[in-house]
Amino acid sequence: MLKRLANIWVRSFHSPLRTLVATLGTVGLGTCLLVLVAIAKLSNEVLEQEAFAFDQTTLLWIHQFANPTLDAVMLTITHLGNPVIVVPVSVGSFAWLWWQRHRAEAYVFGLNCIGGAILGIGLKLVFGKVRPQLWPQLINETTFSYPSGHALGSMILYGFLAYVLATLYPRFSVVFYSLASLLISTIGLSRLYLGVHWPTDIMGGYGIGFLWLSICVTLLKLQKLRSPQVKRPNEERFRSDDFAEPN
Repeated sequence: MLKRLANIWVRSFHSPLRTLVATLGTVGLGTCLLVLVAIAKLSNEVLEQEAFAFDQTTLLWIHQFANPTLDAVMLTITHLGNPVIVVPVSVGSFAWLWWQRHRAEAYVFGLNCIGGAILGIGLKLVFGKVRPQLWPQLINETTFSYPSGHALGSMILYGFLAYVLATLYPRFSVVFYSLASLLISTIGLSRLYLGVHWPTDIMGGYGIGFLWLSICVTLLKLQKLRSPQVKRPNEERFRSDDFAEPN
């Protein structure tokens, strides 16, 4: 009986778990588990309509720095997470990856974007959290508040693009990750500055986006591991010529 259970464990759980750990790394897997626990706890309290004292305090503290110049800057930044920008960037990036014959990246990128959109819309409907109304707002938002679609969307879009570009052009990986981090953080800050999201909405959006991004990156890595490297005909010919005996 014990031998049978051990065989089932090896076939069904041990090998996939070992592959997952090897792909994500122990640090990455641990980070995902911590984020999952934190988001589960936060989402449960939001679902039970718990009030967070720091939500209102944080927004009012940020609002004290409001001025016309910052208004213009934050409005510009927040547009980078709007569908009018996100959709063309997503379509253009997919087309570029496909044109460059990075088919695995293109497929997973499409899944990343579509899945992220479904998550954002679906979770807003599930939680039904009302947006803050602490001062007259510069923009009008009609959807629910949790999780922040801008935070979630920027994480999965710009985060995945940064990963793909850093993989294709490793010399510039620091630049790609820095730009993505700057975009993601400032977009979230702009939503708080404009008063259209609670801090918990941004935290939830980032956390859920990070988990979905991690899943998609893992899928891409696994796909790369399974796909055999195809040798080009010229490379095969040159290799055979190298070992050919001289006449």
